[in-house]
Amino acid sequence: MCKTNLMKLRTDYKDEFVKKHGVKLGLMSCFVKAAVSALQNQPIVNAVIDGDDIIYRDYIDVSVAVGTSKGLVVPVIRDTEGMNFADIEKGINSLAKKATEGALSIDEMAGGTFTISNGGVYGSLISTPIINPPQSAILGMHSIVQRPVVVDGSILARPMMYLALTYDHRLIDGREAVLFLRRIKDVVEDPRRLLLDI
Repeated sequence: MCKTNLMKLRTDYKDEFVKKHGVKLGLMSCFVKAAVSALQNQPIVNAVIDGDDIIYRDYIDVSVAVGTSKGLVVPVIRDTEGMNFADIEKGINSLAKKATEGALSIDEMAGGTFTISNGGVYGSLISTPIINPPQSAILGMHSIVQRPVVVDGSILARPMMYLALTYDHRLIDGREAVLFLRRIKDVVEDPRRLLLDI
């Protein structure tokens, strides 16, 4: 997945974003927004198996993996479907600070419907993240690396990232998983899609 446009968006608006919202525009909020869009397009990925039933959730609570000196914790940003980039950044910052201080409550780590893990901060190029039960899927982000890509017949260096989706195949078919990943790719490569809802 090429991240040129997303990185340009961050560069173009980083100062105005901080001035207006008091937080930096990071990559994780962009991926949370992309995941929300993909979950809305493929609601089975946000569903859960409960005994013999499939429960479709009408809300999206995203668990975001945060590394601390004592290990990985996964606090939850609730109701992300109604949040903008600034709300998500503030939520991530608040939860990450609490995680670092060891001040997260059990409630702040319980009840997520989907998880995003970013092994790229540790240099991971590709990995297979493990589902956080009872959730049905987890998205793994990896390192951004300059790679050669063909653009209009020319080979150019572009910032590229591999994504991995681990999912419960009892519930989610490969078709839905690929369409989910494709939506994230499309939105990250052209963030204007979020604004226009296309």
